Amino acid sequence: MFFSISGKMCLKTANETATKEFLMLALTNLPILKFVVFFTLLLIYLLTLIGNVTIILVSKVDKNLHKPMYFFLGNLSFLDICYTSTTMPKMLEILLVERKTISFAGCVAQMYFFITFVGTECVLLCMMSYDRFLAICHPLRYSVLMNNNICMSLAGISWLSGFVNSIVHTVFTFQKHFCDINKIGYFYCDIPPLLSISCQDTSVNELLLLSIGIFIGWTPFLCIIFSYVYILFTIMKITSKEGRQKAFSTCISHLTVVVLYFGSVNFSYVRPISTYSLEKDRLISVLYSVVSPILNPLIYTLKNKDVKKAMGRQLIRKLH
Repeated sequence: MFFSISGKMCLKTANETATKEFLMLALTNLPILKFVVFFTLLLIYLLTLIGNVTIILVSKVDKNLHKPMYFFLGNLSFLDICYTSTTMPKMLEILLVERKTISFAGCVAQMYFFITFVGTECVLLCMMSYDRFLAICHPLRYSVLMNNNICMSLAGISWLSGFVNSIVHTVFTFQKHFCDINKIGYFYCDIPPLLSISCQDTSVNELLLLSIGIFIGWTPFLCIIFSYVYILFTIMKITSKEGRQKAFSTCISHLTVVVLYFGSVNFSYVRPISTYSLEKDRLISVLYSVVSPILNPLIYTLKNKDVKKAMGRQLIRKLH
């Protein structure tokens, strides 16, 4: 039986259910570049871990950072640690080993957790923009509207959205048969490359990607944009120049992360499978799987005076 997937024909065979492992693609196959890319990735991974762990510890230890903004920032840092740890160790491994494979169970686990963390971060960034909206546009009511219970609830909604989104995509993706083609043209297990090697009709999966993607990708992004438009108008009404600068500085870091993250994620997932080009998508995937997690701690620490002061206070305490 033949099925047409993105303009190519695949043959459904009796061995289609026997997939035990997938072949993966290394970032480079050039011997000269392998070790350069390996050590560059390793350095990025270590800096990502150090930067995000530092933010979590400082926001927990320093009482001046016991605020909703830094509670959400701690969640964001934890997410970045989790989903870089889901993909980057395997990316490093396949650069060095001759047989670049991942087991079927390993691929399922990797995709499940990766999609969980990506989806959670989409919703969490929206919650962070809501926090900034209340802090700047409704400062007198902020402590009431954003108390500890509400913070926990918003974070819980973010994580629940990520888990539900991932369960749906993982179940529907791995119900497909992959025939005798088991080569993923990607650095890690993800929905589009897996669907591209399926020899069954993927129209339901495409519909899920678009519909859920609009809900968990575009909807939070548009909510963030609308909230920042409102924030911008509110900031312009502040008479104090220092007040305007402080308001801008607390928001610009979040907005920078949002544009980079949502731009790459929505491009990767919220469009028809037939428009996918694995060569281009591999480059885009590097933005949110490698670059974004290391930029988050840099942006939030270098652009945030409160965090820098808190790190200075903790360093002085350690020295004394």
